[in-house]
Parts: sequence; C-alpha cells; structure tokens
Amino acid sequence: PLRLDIKRKLTARSDRVKSADLHPTEPWMVVSLYSGTVVVWNHETQVTIHLCTFVQSRLISPLILWDWDRKWLCSQVFEGHTHYVMQIVINPRDTNQFASASLDRTIKVWQLGSKTPNFTLEGHEKGVNCIDYNSGGDKPYLISGADDRLVKIWDYQNKTCVQTLEGHAQNVTCVSFHPQLPIILTGAEDGTVRVWHSNTYRLENTLNYGMERVWCICGQPGSNSVAIGFDEGSIIIKIGRVEPVMSMDSSGKVIWARHSEVQQANLKALTETEIRDGERLPLSVKDLGSCEIYPQTIRHSPNGRFVVVCGDGEYIIYTAMALRNKSFGSALEFIWAHDSSQYAVRESNSVVKIFKNFKEKKTFKPEFGAEGIFGGFLLGVRSNSGLAFYDWESSELIRRIEIQPKHVLWSDSGELVCIATDESFFVLRYLPERVSTAQESKEGVTEDGIEAAFEVLGEVQEVVKTGVWVGDCFIYTSSVNRLSYYVGGEIITIAHMDRTMYLLGYIPKDDRLYLGDKELNVISYSLLLSVLEYQTAVMRKDFSTADKVLPTIPKKQQTRVARFLEKQGFRQQALAVSNDPEHKFELALQLGELKTAYQLALKVESEQKWKQLAELATTKCQFSLAQECLHQAQDYGGLLLLATTSGNVDMVGQLAEGAERDGKTNVAFLTYFLQGRLVRQG
Repeated sequence: PLRLDIKRKLTARSDRVKSADLHPTEPWMVVSLYSGTVVVWNHETQVTIHLCTFVQSRLISPLILWDWDRKWLCSQVFEGHTHYVMQIVINPRDTNQFASASLDRTIKVWQLGSKTPNFTLEGHEKGVNCIDYNSGGDKPYLISGADDRLVKIWDYQNKTCVQTLEGHAQNVTCVSFHPQLPIILTGAEDGTVRVWHSNTYRLENTLNYGMERVWCICGQPGSNSVAIGFDEGSIIIKIGRVEPVMSMDSSGKVIWARHSEVQQANLKALTETEIRDGERLPLSVKDLGSCEIYPQTIRHSPNGRFVVVCGDGEYIIYTAMALRNKSFGSALEFIWAHDSSQYAVRESNSVVKIFKNFKEKKTFKPEFGAEGIFGGFLLGVRSNSGLAFYDWESSELIRRIEIQPKHVLWSDSGELVCIATDESFFVLRYLPERVSTAQESKEGVTEDGIEAAFEVLGEVQEVVKTGVWVGDCFIYTSSVNRLSYYVGGEIITIAHMDRTMYLLGYIPKDDRLYLGDKELNVISYSLLLSVLEYQTAVMRKDFSTADKVLPTIPKKQQTRVARFLEKQGFRQQALAVSNDPEHKFELALQLGELKTAYQLALKVESEQKWKQLAELATTKCQFSLAQECLHQAQDYGGLLLLATTSGNVDMVGQLAEGAERDGKTNVAFLTYFLQGRLVRQG
C-alpha cells in the first residue's frame, strides 16, 4: 500500500458545491455553488476573500464552442449526444482534442474543427456523470464515473476499458487522476471519497467527512493539495509528503525520484560562473531507471555508496552509482546509523528491526510503541510517551525524553544532537563517558534510562524544516523560509528565501550549501568552511586550531567572527580579530585597554567616544588622559568637574578662557566665580 498521510487543511461550510478549483500560486480555492454564488477562500487564513453571484446555469445537450476573442461568437456546435452532457475535459497531451460525458451512457472524444466525434466509448449501464484525462503519467488513459456506481479506466488510443473499480454505494459524481501522485480520486453520492492506486488499482483509503454527497474533486499540478466539494460545503486536504524525494552525497551527486523514475545530477560538473547565490543551478540530468515502488523518501548512506528508496510499505537499497538492487524488505520507515553498515526499519507501530551488513541482527519491540524512528549515533524511537534513544549494538535504552520530535539530527562527531519539535528546537550534548560509567556502576539509571546521558545546551524558538551539521554548527531552514545556522547559542542568518527550500547538504571544498525545492530545482548559497571551522574550534576551546584557521578567513568576514567571539566571552581574542574600528573601540573599553582605545578614538574622531574614554580613564585615575579626552570632546562641564576635584587651579584658569571663547557662558561664569574674578581683567 501507498500509506499516504492525509490531512485536512480547510473546511468551509456553504450551500451545495458545483465545482472547485485551486489557484496555481496563491493559497486560494474558488468554489461555485448551485445557488449561482462563487466564493474564493484563503485556505491558509481560513477566511473568505471574495464572493459574487451569477445567473444559475442549466444542463445542455449540444456542445457549443465560444470564441471570446470574437465577442463570444458561437464558432462551432458539436452534436452527437442524445441526453444531457454532464462534463467535458480537454486532453492535456493534445489541446485540440476533448472528451465529453453524457447521461446517454456514453463518452465521446472530439476534435476541434470536426462536427462529429472521433469515437465513442461505451460500457456504463447508466448515465455517465464525470470524466478526466490522465495528466500525471505516460499512460493514454481516460477515467469515467457513472450512475451505475462504477468507475472505469479507458485506454483512449486502443478504445478499450482496461479496469473497472467497484466500491461506491451510490452514483459516482466526480473522478480525478491526481496530477502529482500515483492515485485516482473518486467521489459519490454515498458521501465518500475513495483513493485508489493508479498502477495496481487497489483501494488505498476511504474518506468520509460527514458533509453529505460529493460533487467535485480538483487536484493541483505541482502540489499535494486536493479540493473537494460537498452538499454542505468544501474542504482542502493534503495527501502525502510535501518534501521533495531528493538526496545528495558528500561528493555532490544529487539523486531524486520523479514519480517512479529515478534521476541523477552531478554538481561537480558546474563551473563557478554558473553558481550564484539563490539562483537555480543549470543541472545536466541523467536517467538511472525506474523504481519498483513509488518512492516517498530517498536517502544516501553516510558513506555515499548506497541509496535507499522507501515507499508502499517497502524499502529497496540500491548501489548509488548504477542503481543495482542490493537489498529489500518491508518497512514503514528506514533510517541509517552513523555507520553505513547498519540500518533500522520500522516494520509496524510496535516492531523495529536492526540490520548489519544487510543481514537482520535484532528485532525488538519498544516499550511504548514506535510511531517514528530516527537515525544517527543512537537509534531514536518516537512514541506517545516521547523520544527514546537506544544503543545500536545492545538495543539498551540510553535515555527517554518527554518530547515529541519532528527531526533528530546528529553531528558527525556524535557529540551534539538537535531535537526539533513543532514549536522550537533543542541542542543537546551527548556524554558517552557518563553513559559507560552509569552502565558499569548502575548509578543514576532509572526506568527512563541514564539521567546524565545528555546535557541541554540551549533551546531556540524557531521551527526547523530541514537541517544539517557542519562541525559544531547546525545549519537549518525554518518555517519562515530563513536559512540560518546555530553555533554556541548564537543564530546567524545566511539568507531569506522567497519559497520553501529543503537542505540537501554542504560541500566543504565548494564552501557552499545546496538546497532543493518541491519542483526538484537545486539552488546554492556560499558559506565559508573556514568560518565554520573557526567557530567550531572556539566552541571546543581549541584556540591553537582556531589560530591556524584564522589566516584563511577573508578580512571582510573577520568582524563577524569577532562578534561571535565576543558573545562567547572571548573579548581579548575578538579585539585581535575584528577589523571594524567601532567594534574594536567597544571591546577595548570593555577590556580597559586605554592605549588601544585612545589610538582608535583618534581614528574615529567621535565626541561620544572621547567622552566614553574619558570616563574610563577617570575610573582608572589616568587624569591626564581623561583631561585630553575631555578637551577632544569639548566637554567643558566634564573638564570643570575634573579641575575642581583635582584642585588644579591652572586648569580652571585655562578652562575659563576656552569656555568663554567657545560660547560656553555658564561654564565660563562658574570658573570665573571660583577664581574670584568678579570683574574681567585687562
């Protein structure tokens, strides 16, 4: 079975719905009602954005072609049906050809310019209500639904019925080949929408939303969304995963599945001039062949030698180079360990199997069930009670955490792990030495595992869509389409994207991140490895390595690195690295380095900075420096305070003349008064 997740996105109550359509780019659904009203809904905000009323239409028997470029002139009439025409659809492969469904029990295929039909398809015992062409695959198929409660699939080239689908309890009112997924959707007056596999014709799911009879179904090209119209309103559902079925290995080979066809592209073939930040890469695509199952996920092994395809409740492991079958089996989910020789599958909601070297090693049943599994240095199992980590070798429980994760992502070293939820993400440090100690001594071991196994480093209130570790830096895309990375508690934004993108990986030799979208386009952003290595070394307090990496960082990036050092509390190192005079001055003040601050103040020539330096010099009893700084800032009030508190009579006399010359009469008056010079001399 396909095992496609189906989620409701919108429920809109209304009068009986006649037809529905989805906007190709905006989050809008338009529905026409039998009352003659047309309503436009925003399915993200769940509100009506437009409503208008037209004259009610009626069913017709002849088909009429109208030319809107010629003021809606009736340019052709197609006659042949002997009863009402219920629907017409245009052939997506030949837009001069269309098909019509009629209550006379027939389907007719027509050609523009010809008054008579090309041919007629007969087989239904009662009136035909609906038809649709197959636009998603390569088969020349047409589907029909009728009052005989049957759905028929026709080969319109051979003019034969290839399959009949039975199951609806009332008249079939709408049929649709999904434009993206290998499914057929049918709706009927029994109030159900049935989902069929378009290759095996097996019934995959039956949906009943309690809104009475179904009247229309509309899929959207390039999307997993489907609009459905009922007697009592309309809904939008999302079928399957939105994420593209793509994977990239460490050398830059990208593999993806388009329906059941597997293709590959090599990023190494691109020149530097062809790669620009945020722009689609001109990839040369190579066909690798067809997959026996419909892929829902595809993943390279950590060493890149193998690639696994999972879907239809099965998995197949292929060699990455030639797509040769290596192993297969049953699985709802498949994950790799950090070592490519090990992997695990979730066979059901209660059974997890671990394999090594393509042979089954262990089967175990997690105590609280298995609703999802996660790979990496530990085997993660999600259940109703939270997330449990198990040892790959012994299957022993390491730690159970009360959290419902969407993603669990490990760093290459196995020291750090990101646990992402629907609301935020946590970064934890794994402490294997404490685990070993606890396992030997049995101290600190509870029913939830080893309490000291993890140390929480931080929580970030952002929703992670996809992520990857580079050293100790966690790079991720967020729910607001922002590409950022987390290091040492700091979030650094790389780019704001105009659509949802999914991280494929990072190639160090290119200094670039690669991302894909649901249309299987690949884009790239620059991210210097030297910066990431430096930040990783700092986080590990390995300053000898950091000092070796620093010369490889371009000067324009060094101030960003300095600000990172400052936030980590390494101000002295930040002062040495920064190229920004303003930033260096702030650091010099914080460190109390008067000489450095003085030299920087001479370059910047800012009154505010001279005042800041004067204040610092005063606190350190460097009164001569403070006096010079106050003179540079022309702060006569500060100079007066300094002169009087230090008892410097000569300074008071000089200050009086300077203040009067510069128009600071209040200070001049006070200095003359302090000197007892009540009458101007001379």
